[in-house]
Amino acid sequence: MFDVFGSVKGLLKIDVVCIDNNVFRLHYKATVIILIAFSLLVTSRQYIGDPIDCIVDEIPLNVMDTYCWIYSTFTIPNRLTGRVGLDIVQPGVASHKDGTDEVKYHKYYQWVCFALFFQAMLFYVPRYLWKTWEGGRIKMLVLDLNYPIVSEDCKTDRKRLLVDYFVTNLHMQNFYAFRFFICEVLNFVNVVGQIFFMDYFLDGEFSTYGRDVLSFTEMEPEEREDPMARVFPKVTKCTFHKYGPSGSVQKFDGLCVLPLNIVNEKIYVFLWFWFVFLSVLSGLSLLYRLIVIFMPKVRLYLLRGKCKIAPQKEVETINSRCEIGDWYVLYQMGKNIDPLIFREIINDLSKKLEGKETV
Repeated sequence: MFDVFGSVKGLLKIDVVCIDNNVFRLHYKATVIILIAFSLLVTSRQYIGDPIDCIVDEIPLNVMDTYCWIYSTFTIPNRLTGRVGLDIVQPGVASHKDGTDEVKYHKYYQWVCFALFFQAMLFYVPRYLWKTWEGGRIKMLVLDLNYPIVSEDCKTDRKRLLVDYFVTNLHMQNFYAFRFFICEVLNFVNVVGQIFFMDYFLDGEFSTYGRDVLSFTEMEPEEREDPMARVFPKVTKCTFHKYGPSGSVQKFDGLCVLPLNIVNEKIYVFLWFWFVFLSVLSGLSLLYRLIVIFMPKVRLYLLRGKCKIAPQKEVETINSRCEIGDWYVLYQMGKNIDPLIFREIINDLSKKLEGKETV
């Protein structure tokens, strides 16, 4: 567990060199931290204390608790509404007839902590791929130039090397850029896929869970069905069978309290809104990326935004000679290099490219 906390602490560090963007960081930093924190919270409640407490006559309580935890509990979906204490004992808890009343079994709760941790790992996969493919290129290019105070000799040497590198590798960096774009697509596919995964994990309840919770407060008290009680019941039933003195099978109906679901219901309400927000934001980010790829004029405006103090003519000269990969590397450099030094690089690079074309 301490190793996990150490990994989460590492994600909180601010990177000296930025190789991605804010939306990308929401996936591998914010979401991974949220999911691991929730997983640890559920784990602590599950393995420290009693995750389930059952009551039934003639069966030892510890035996009933273990049995119901392993083999799951159930509720009656058509008895979720009614007056507690008069019509029903608790939402979903009432007498039922086998084969007549619908019974819904709840088997997910012992797997929640593992599912959350698995989801956190999936959110880190695009980041891991991009770090591997990127190979520290931006860090190498901006070395010592991301600080405002640099010795003149060091600055001159680094600028010359950087400009020479850029000119030498002109039109050869598209593969680098498109690998990042692939990771952005993976982020979007992952977050949408995980919404479907959680929907499957919760028996088809997650896709509308957050919306149902919001609409629940607007309904009449007598008619409204609490979606949190439906998906994460706090009180459930459990049936235990054993042989009686005569060798016949005896059936015992017990009531089980699941205090862990008080935490689970809040976790999944938050995750519903967070995943919807993240999927919409990621979709808009992909739309923005398509516009950048197919509209050079937009790339020009973005590059101008990164070097506002450089003459516009120099920026236009560079942009007109850059393909998408060249533009992306230069844009990433602009995010990491001190603005005054980046202006000088733009000036030197513009002259170099104009001289190359003249030759």
